[in-house]
Parts: sequence; structure tokens; C-alpha cells
Amino acid sequence: MSVIEKNAVATVHYTGTLPESGEVFDSSEGRDPLKFLVGHKQMIPGFEEELMGAAKGERRTFTLEPERAYGNRIPEAVQQIPKGMFGDIDLEIGMILMSDVGPFQVVAVEDETVTADFNHKLAGQTLQFSVEVVDIQEATPEELDHGHAHGPGGVEH
Repeated sequence: MSVIEKNAVATVHYTGTLPESGEVFDSSEGRDPLKFLVGHKQMIPGFEEELMGAAKGERRTFTLEPERAYGNRIPEAVQQIPKGMFGDIDLEIGMILMSDVGPFQVVAVEDETVTADFNHKLAGQTLQFSVEVVDIQEATPEELDHGHAHGPGGVEH
């Protein structure tokens, strides 16, 4: 397989930045490259779209508007929760906690209520990526069946 296409296993090094500030929000620098099965919703949509057709060794830089990344912020995803629901947890603004519906950030703590933001922390943000394609392989039948790339030696669940 010579280029990134659906059902390929792509291995990339990447750096993601917020273009307005230049802040790096994620990077594989100093770590193993990212390996993913293309076309199986493991990555944000625009990331895969921008890498389609890229060859091994190719570098691409692209900017994604929120609609092609983590979406726009949803005001209804910011909710007031009774403080008593948190039991003995010593709540602090900025904490990330897990609920039955997913992670949320504590954005305010009042006497009786806690304001929880269920939006992804990068929702509403324009993102810029610099990506180098390290390797491209054909997915194995097991990877296609499982819907994700496997590491060296096979299944890593």
C-alpha cells in the first residue's frame, strides 16, 4: 500500500497546535508514533480527510475548523448538578471527572451546585496539525474485524 486510504493502517508523527496562540495541545514528539486504522472513526474527521492520499515520508500541515475537529461548543452540555451528588470529593475548578455519560470538567463550585462542562476541551477550537507519515500498511483481517490497528505481535486489547 503506497498511500493512505480507507482500511490502511497509518503510522504518523504529529503535533497539534492552537493557531491563535501557537500552544501545543498534543504531540507524539518524544513518544511512539500514532498508529490508526483509517476510515473507522478513530480520529477526528478532518485529520483523516487531510491525510488521504499521503505517501510514506510525506509531511502535511493543515488547519481544521471546529466542524471538522471536535465540533462547536454545545451550550446545553454545561449543566448544574447538585453538589450532594459528588459525595466526599473535594471539588476544584478545572478537575476532570468521569460520569455515566462521559468525562466532564468542573467549571464552578457553589454552595449547593456544581457546574459541569461536558463539551470536549477542544470543542469550538480551530486546530492546526503538522503530520509526518511514518508508515502505511494494509490492515489485517483481524484489524478490520476489530475496527482498530493492532500493535507489534498482534492484538493488544
